[in-house]
Amino acid sequence: MPRAGLTAERVVAAAAGLADEIGFEKVTVSALARHFGVKDASLYSHVRSLQDLRTRVALLAGGEMIDRIAAAVAGRSGKDALAAFAAAYRGYALEHPGRYAAAQIRVDQSLVADAPALRRTAEITYGMLHAYGLAEPDLTDAVRLLRSTFHGYCALEATGAFGAARDVQASWDRAIDALHVLLLNWPREKREDPWPTAPDPMTGPVS
Repeated sequence: MPRAGLTAERVVAAAAGLADEIGFEKVTVSALARHFGVKDASLYSHVRSLQDLRTRVALLAGGEMIDRIAAAVAGRSGKDALAAFAAAYRGYALEHPGRYAAAQIRVDQSLVADAPALRRTAEITYGMLHAYGLAEPDLTDAVRLLRSTFHGYCALEATGAFGAARDVQASWDRAIDALHVLLLNWPREKREDPWPTAPDPMTGPVS
């Protein structure tokens, strides 16, 4: 029988919080059971396995992240939208390292294909890039460039890898300026369907 007071939502939320505290890779069913003061078996009434738990945390984090990005880019376009998107992405990654790590894992496509967060991510990301006049296959290429740039910068910043005297925020701002110029002058290929059937997400689980 499920333990009174525990729900799948509470378990996943606690796992997400624990991920930020100790690191996503250290989140286990046993660690979460200790957090609630219960035996491991009590949690299996709410999650099927460790993989199921991690997938749920990944989907939760992806949804939180795109909600933040959506609020930041609302009513903006062009460089303003790009800068707001990037700032929201970076802010979430640095404030919630465990959740952010969860949002980067590969999960079964069948589990995320209909996820609202993934659909919303595609709409917001590709909508922003359409303002630069991009269509497929350039859209997917641009998404991959932006994501790898943002992720790489955040990963290095989080570990204190930037040791030069130059202000980290100033370098970030210049990087966004450079990406804006690049998007304006993108070397376009032959256009395909303007909306991809299986877009690479900027946030959320990698499909």
